[in-house]
Order: sequence, then C-alpha cells, then structure tokens
Amino acid sequence: MNINRRHFLRGSGAFVALPLLESAGFKAFAASSNKKTLAPKRLAFMGMGYGVTAETWFPDIKDSGADYKLSQGLAPLKRHKKDFTIVQGCKHKFSRQPHWGSTFWLTGANQYGTPGQSFSNTISADQVMANAVGKYTRFTSIQLDSRDTKSGGHGPGTSLAWDKRGKPIPAFNSALMTYHKMFSADDMPLAQRQSLIADKRSVLDSMHIEAKRIQKGLTKTDVDKLNEYYQSIRDIETRLSKEESWLDVPKAKAPLAAPSGNLKGIQEIEVMYKLMVAAFQTDSTRVITYRLPVHSLMQSLAIGNNPHNMSHYKPGETMEASKKRDKAHCELLAGFIDQLKATKEADGSSLFDNVALAFGSNIRSIHYMDNCPTIISGGAANLKLGHNLVLPKDTPLNNVWLTMLQGVGMNVESHGDSTGIVKELQA
Repeated sequence: MNINRRHFLRGSGAFVALPLLESAGFKAFAASSNKKTLAPKRLAFMGMGYGVTAETWFPDIKDSGADYKLSQGLAPLKRHKKDFTIVQGCKHKFSRQPHWGSTFWLTGANQYGTPGQSFSNTISADQVMANAVGKYTRFTSIQLDSRDTKSGGHGPGTSLAWDKRGKPIPAFNSALMTYHKMFSADDMPLAQRQSLIADKRSVLDSMHIEAKRIQKGLTKTDVDKLNEYYQSIRDIETRLSKEESWLDVPKAKAPLAAPSGNLKGIQEIEVMYKLMVAAFQTDSTRVITYRLPVHSLMQSLAIGNNPHNMSHYKPGETMEASKKRDKAHCELLAGFIDQLKATKEADGSSLFDNVALAFGSNIRSIHYMDNCPTIISGGAANLKLGHNLVLPKDTPLNNVWLTMLQGVGMNVESHGDSTGIVKELQA
C-alpha cells in the first residue's frame, strides 16, 4: 500500500516534525511494523568563488591513496580525514572565465554554446536530482547565497543552480530569510492563500492570451523569444501547483532557534550550515546548493585585502590572506561534517551516512582553471572516502558529478560533457 505524503501529514499532526516517516523508497507505515524506515538520500554542493591557495591546499599528487599526508590548507579537516576524498586532475574543458568560480561549476557548459548568444548555460548537477526527488518535499531544492557574492568571484547567476533550460534559479541570501521560509508558520488563513494563488493563475492566463494575440507575423527570432516566454509561464505554473499542493500541510517544527538578521562572514556561514542540516533533518528538501561568501568572510577574519587582489596572491601579505581564507573554509566545513555525523536518522543511521556533498570551485587559483579544487564527502553515494585521488590530467569534472548522481540513485547516463563515471571514486 502506498501512502500519500500529504494525506499522512494532514492526518497525523503528532508526526509532522518527524522528517523520515516517508521517503522515495517508503512503501508502508504501521505502528506494529518491525521494519525500519529507510532514510532518503540527499545531495549538497558548496561552492567558493576564487578558488584556493594552490601551493598549500592540494596534497602532493605523488602521494596519492589513503595514506597521503594532509596538506597545510586541509589541516582543519584532520579529524575527518577518513571521511572525505580530494579529487585532483579535473577541469571543465569550456572554462574561459577566470573570475567565474561557480557559474559553470555544476554544469560545465560552453558559454557560447547557443549560436547568436553571448551567454548560455545548461542544467546543474543538483537540479538533475531535484527534478527526480523534489516531488516528495515541500521545497524541490533550496539555493543559498549571501549578499556579498558580487565581489566573491562567482560570475553570472543568482545561485549555484541552473534549471533544465540553463536559466538561473534564485536563492535565499540571508540566514533569517531561509529560516522563515522553511519553518515559520503561515499566518494568513488558508482560504486567503488559496485566493492569492488563484489571482496569480488569472494573471498568467491573461499573459498567455496576450502573447497568443501578438504571435502572428513574427520573425523567427521573435518566435523563439515568445516560446521562451511561454516556457517561463509554464515554469511559474509548475511552481504555483507545487505551492498549492502544500498549502494545507504544516511546516516542519524548527530544530533550532531563529537566527539574527545581521549575520555576516564566519557567523553567517556557520548558521547557513546549521540550516542545511535542519532542512535535511526535517526532510524539507533533499537537494541544497550554497554559494559561499568571500568578502564578508575576509572581513570577519580581519583581512584587509579585497577578494580579487587576494585571489591574485603573491608570496607575502596577499598569499597569507589567501591561506587564512582556506583555513577558515576548512574549519567551517569540518564543523558542518561534525553536525551531519551528530544528527541521527529515524533508521538509526546518521545524516552524514545519507548525504553526498561536494565542496570546491571552478577555479584552482589566480587565473588557473585546471585541477579544480574538489572535496567529496558523505556516505549517500557509496564513494571511496579517505583518499587523495589523482586522476589523469583534465579529466572532465562532470565525470565526478555523474558518479555522484548515479551513486545517489539517479538514472542518468551522462551530465554535461561527461565521458563516463570515475570508477576509482566508487567504493
């Protein structure tokens, strides 16, 4: 017997805040059942803008395998050494923009891939999974950002995520906003919220009628633009349908208190990581991306250089600033992994066991776009952890994303310009 998630939550108020009573593979629930509920798989990507300090962040490529010596830049992750793998040798062959550390990080797309356009992108790896599992959760996916990413070396886009048409997906850019979106109750009466959605549908209908009225006699270019306009309307309709289907389902109970609205730098990242854990823990979503801040991080570290100058480091002050940034990122990542390990699931496993995560950048350092810094962790994708994995030079980074996607159960044969999975990464 299959149980509809919405009916189950609607009729079981005492269980609303329990995140794992239903998942993609959950078939039945009964109080007398001895079967354990299987925890769902999750996927997370955290992206930096300007890369790392190459001389001190990467382990020696000659020291590959499980017994490698941890580099200076990765030292804060020492307690988790067996639980993450450094993947070296990867790049996106179409990468041309040395200050766009995240725009194509999860897509590997050719910026000039669409004739006649100066910018083009494709679906990001996170959205491949979101499109498959998003129907089970209130949020199809969650995109996180900060208010200072314009100076963070990230490039075009509003988050790390891009939809199936290569269009940017918006993000929550403050911890307080994220908290309220996920956990704060809707004070507006249900009937009024339903009425608002009906009004939005009415506006969309009017837009559709008007577009049809003017479509005769258009040039091919205008027809293409109009078709894109139609698709935008359909995308909004899909979002409205998703929103409507969850109107009468109470939000999960927040496992943490509301954060301050003025967080920046280290404090902001710490709280965003806590919110990511909370989102997974309550099954509010199973896919999250986080475009990390740089400028505010540097301010909280009392580093005087601006992010761009620091990214062009030379021996001396700017290189030391770059190393401080690396250390802070790894300390924060170690804390995030701590939280994942400490959070228990309904089936007795830890959240870490059921998350596949990647941390890195499309830029190695300065203007170099080969050997993209890549950390893989979490147990959800059944990957080989605890290694310094050195792959052949210029291995497509999309091969890593494809391996992760297949590892979390996605039935995909390729992603972007991938040429196959990374067998050496599989456990």
